[in-house]
Amino acid sequence: MIGAGKSASYLVKYFLERSISEKLEITIGDLDLTNAKKWTKNNPNAYTLKLDIFDEKSRKKAIINADIVVSMLPARFHIEVAKDCLYFGKHMVTASYISKEMQALNEQVKSKKLVFLNEIGVDPGIDHMSAMHVIDRIRESGGEILLFESFTGGLMAPESDTNLWNYKFTWNPRNVVLAGQGGAAKFLQEGKFKYIPYHRLFRRTEFLEVDGYGRFEAYANRDSLKYKKVYGLDSIQTLYRGTIRRVGFSRAWQIFVILGLTDDSYTIANSENMSYRDFINSFLPYSPTDSVELKLRYKLKIDQDDILWEKLEELDIFNANKKVILKNASPAQILQKILLDSWSLDSEDKDMIVMYHKFGYELDGEKYQIDATMVCTGEDQTFTAMAKTVGLPVGIATLAILNNKIKRYGVQIPNNKDVYEPILSELEEYGIIFKEKKVKYLGYNILNT
Repeated sequence: MIGAGKSASYLVKYFLERSISEKLEITIGDLDLTNAKKWTKNNPNAYTLKLDIFDEKSRKKAIINADIVVSMLPARFHIEVAKDCLYFGKHMVTASYISKEMQALNEQVKSKKLVFLNEIGVDPGIDHMSAMHVIDRIRESGGEILLFESFTGGLMAPESDTNLWNYKFTWNPRNVVLAGQGGAAKFLQEGKFKYIPYHRLFRRTEFLEVDGYGRFEAYANRDSLKYKKVYGLDSIQTLYRGTIRRVGFSRAWQIFVILGLTDDSYTIANSENMSYRDFINSFLPYSPTDSVELKLRYKLKIDQDDILWEKLEELDIFNANKKVILKNASPAQILQKILLDSWSLDSEDKDMIVMYHKFGYELDGEKYQIDATMVCTGEDQTFTAMAKTVGLPVGIATLAILNNKIKRYGVQIPNNKDVYEPILSELEEYGIIFKEKKVKYLGYNILNT
């Protein structure tokens, strides 16, 4: 296992609990040896090593001694590990999206009878498996899929939802700050291609109701169209994927987008000596008399008693004493630092993963809709819902490959029944369960605000 970051807690726990019955020896490699050791708790079947994945010699030495390699590295680093696994004939598992470079290895992986299983975390991962479980069931009954919408969000559990944004970082903060960039969001609605440019993304949201948890909103993910092929939805009329937040988050986040604070394409001069207040002021017009607060309210037309203003003040962005410290930082990097002050998990905080699928279909001339929801709550700052829903599918899939239960070779995702059914079944033992209900079919209600 390469990488022992925040998502490793449940994964290592899963492996260690099965180390005797499955006769496992687990080696955890990380650049920070302390980080690796904290998960093993002196288990006799677990070993740790200091591993720099850019050190080719030590990386290859670690991989050649394994039967299977689990890469928990950032997505851009998987490919070097994958090439080594291919060369030495080792299976590989990652939770990340399949990159073009990874996909290019497919035929070689097949020829060596190897399994390179990707997208086996929460999103992507549990979303694929839970969606295909229902889609395949509808198809087997003779139904035709007309609509598929899928939403996932990493949020705070109600008991730990204590700030005005109803949000804290439960995964990579940089990905949150840069969400939605890199081109317009694209999806399919009632047979028509639809696009939302970045500057409008957070003002086009859909409302969702989850029994027992209230109302949420969702904004569009960057590319929903690729799932048409992935899920075999050739005749689909509506295809949309989005990210879940509590209602009001997106409207407030739009402020950062309008100001340009999420831009990562250039650096700010003298950023290390700026205060938070200086940073905000650098994006506002000059005035010899008006305060930063007044200029911001005027520019964005925010009333002083608007909840948006309270949300901004809660982040302490007008503080003249707090320093950015970061040298040659982009606006996005500075915003991330400011948000980390307020949005880092406290030791007893509990996070929450919410997943929501909508399936519209036609059967015997009638139209139907099934809504499926899953809510998973974390235990604390370490054993988070995010770590649970990422780590457990990775762990279950890894053992399935080792035990020859996954026999389909090549670079793949878990969208085949022989792969997803046993994994979903075991996830239910850990409380990761989808609740389904039939609702009135509506094929036109995307992005209704």
